[in-house]
Amino acid sequence: MNSTIFLALVVFLFIIMISLAVATVLSKDLIKAAILLAGVSLIASVVFALLRAPDVAMAEASIGSALTAIILVYAIRRTNRYEEGGGSR
Repeated sequence: MNSTIFLALVVFLFIIMISLAVATVLSKDLIKAAILLAGVSLIASVVFALLRAPDVAMAEASIGSALTAIILVYAIRRTNRYEEGGGSR
């Protein structure tokens, strides 16, 4: 892969990661925030794979995006879904 195209792809993925992270912070719906956080982790695993770190990419994909999202969604469903003072039910 051409180095210019590779750099453009990595920068594009970082922009997507930052956008998802900002959306996560601004979200009042906690389930939506947990899913957006899993998206950040999934994009990070793609970046790690592109940077030739497949072991880190697999760990990030399985633990960072899958397991963490499942635990967060379970915990949120056992409590209140919306942040206090925001969101509509």
